[in-house]
Amino acid sequence: MPTTDRIWTAALLVIGDEILTGRTHDKNIAQLASWLGVQGIRLKEARVVADDMGAIAAAVNALRTGHDYLFTTGGIGPTHDDITVDAVAEALGVPVVVDPEARAILEEYYATRGGLNDARLRMARVPQGSELIPNRMSGAPGIKTGNVFLLAGVPHIAAQMLDALTGTLEGGAPLLSETIGCWTAESEVADLLRAVEKAHAECQIGSYPFFREGRTGANFVIRSTDPDALASCADSLCGALAEAGKDFTPGGI
Repeated sequence: MPTTDRIWTAALLVIGDEILTGRTHDKNIAQLASWLGVQGIRLKEARVVADDMGAIAAAVNALRTGHDYLFTTGGIGPTHDDITVDAVAEALGVPVVVDPEARAILEEYYATRGGLNDARLRMARVPQGSELIPNRMSGAPGIKTGNVFLLAGVPHIAAQMLDALTGTLEGGAPLLSETIGCWTAESEVADLLRAVEKAHAECQIGSYPFFREGRTGANFVIRSTDPDALASCADSLCGALAEAGKDFTPGGI
């Protein structure tokens, strides 16, 4: 059962030169954040590092000790620059080994796809003491070692690995949200937002401005793990906006 008095947090380490050069656009941050929210875990930090052993290892040690869970994406494929497994093993102070179960999975997957060569065998390498994360999409499994989860960089493959992890991680109450849209400048309602949030200690209000159709507006997103507190805060915000003479739209604009 989820516990409501404990906030569980996670970090994401996005690995790959292709992200930093702009050649590949990362989609895993949003995907992971959404999935974690359903598990009752909050994504509190995300970093991007190059394919560099020292940088990856340093980031792994900083993030795995600062959060309940650390996820990495990228760098677990068959090529020479896929060094995430080696870097994580270095950070944990353990050797890299070929996992027998991972090897068997790959042998079966590639039996009709040209067989298991040295490059493909790299995807069976894990930090010693790891467990495997199933991958129904492309055979090669993800890796769990302690509180560190190594996922594929390709978003639809990472999604398969997250699906396999659904319901297996301890978390708290899911973070719920309500959105209220309003055609107004943030500056005109800043004090109002602050007052409503202060009156509802179990809620946080985020303001997200936009410019459309020649007009300025904003969506106000209220977040809480308590559905009653969330509803109360939303009612109060709508009432305050109405008193201020602002038209608002429940559900957002």
